[in-house]
This record gives sequence, structure tokens and C-alpha cells, in this order.
Amino acid sequence: MPTLSARNTRVRELMDDPGCDRAVLERTYAQFPLVNGAFAGWKHTYRTYIRTGFTGPTHSLIDIGSGGGDLARALVRWAARDGVSLRVSALDPDPRAQEYARRQPRTSPAISWRTAHSSDLVAAGERADFVVSNHVLHHLTGREREALWQDSEALARIRVVHSDIARSSAAYLGFFLATSPLALPGIARSTFIRRDGLTSIRRSLTPGELARELPPGWRVGTQAPARVLALWEPRRGRG
Repeated sequence: MPTLSARNTRVRELMDDPGCDRAVLERTYAQFPLVNGAFAGWKHTYRTYIRTGFTGPTHSLIDIGSGGGDLARALVRWAARDGVSLRVSALDPDPRAQEYARRQPRTSPAISWRTAHSSDLVAAGERADFVVSNHVLHHLTGREREALWQDSEALARIRVVHSDIARSSAAYLGFFLATSPLALPGIARSTFIRRDGLTSIRRSLTPGELARELPPGWRVGTQAPARVLALWEPRRGRG
């Protein structure tokens, strides 16, 4: 097992390669709902940080780095069960992700799929009640995360929740063991899930590392299993 005492930002995820196999990439997107459901804990995150911020029957949300779109779809579905109509702007700068997300049969008309960066929405003067991301922070450089904090503050009216993996030996070993069937011959090269998941853990921040770089007004949250959250709310009275 690799050392996890420090981040390894030299390793790169295969799905980030513009030239990666498109069929393998799309099979990886198709597996995100299962993997995120098992490891990302977003149903708990929604109940704790999104649902508690609802103040009326309709709300808006920006999902930054929406990937295959499984989180955007889940948030719309969960909110509907709670009697709230949630409009989601799902942003991803990778057109491959957006093309895949738009083709999915369960895509809700409440979701707008946009090939864009958060800075594009800031420049256009757009805002939403909530701003979220899943597994985005570890992809970014320090300067890119600084820009994300600034964009998030400019965009969110109620709350910001950026969720990612918390780097640890336990997280690495747990994912390594849980995804061991994906290492079998004939399966290993059919998806990026296992290889990129282990790479993501090596690139991810610990709660302490994240706390040291967050600007004033932000706080770190943790959540099982092995999650770290960057959280922000505007000061009371801000529009």
C-alpha cells in the first residue's frame, strides 16, 4: 500500500485524460450511482445540510463538476419526496460528461446540464440557494480551490457543501478491498472505478489540510465513511 502521510498530486486519474477510451469512460459514469451510494454518503449530507436549509416549496442548486449526473438526479428526487421542487444547474467543463448525462433516461426536466465552470456563472451574475460538489476538491490545485471558495460565496444564498474523500490508510484499504472484484481479469480494463478511486484517495486532503487552506467564515465537516466537507453559509442579512 502506498504511503498516505502526504498528498500525492503527481498521480492522475485515467478518466481525466481527454484521450481515454470513451466506452470505458461511460461505463465508469454508469457505475457512479452505485459507488457514490456506497461511499459518498450524500443522502445523509442532503438531510443534514440541504434539507435543513429549505425555507419554501421551491429552491435552486448548483452542482459543480456534476460528472455523470447521478448526484443532481438524486438531489432532485430526494427533494421531491420532501415536497420541494429543486431546480439544479449541473455544471461540468467536460463535454463528454454532459453528453452522457443528457442521454440518461431518468434525467429530470428540473436539471439544466451546462458545460461550464463556476466562474462562468459568477461572471453572468447568476446565483442559487445551494452550491454543492462531489469529488471535485482533490482534482484542483490550491489556487483553483481558492477560486472555487470565492465562486461559491458569490453564487450561494443559503449554503455551500463541497464533499470529498478524506485521505487515510483506512479509506484506501477499505476501497481497495471493497472493489477487489473489479481487479479480476476481463473486468479491470472495463472501468476506471477502482484505479481512479485509489488514485483519488492518494490525491485527497485530510480534514486538517483542508482546514488550513479554507478562508475565514468556512468550516470543515466530517462524515462517515471517510468524508471531508468544506462548508459555508452567508452572513445573516446577506441577499
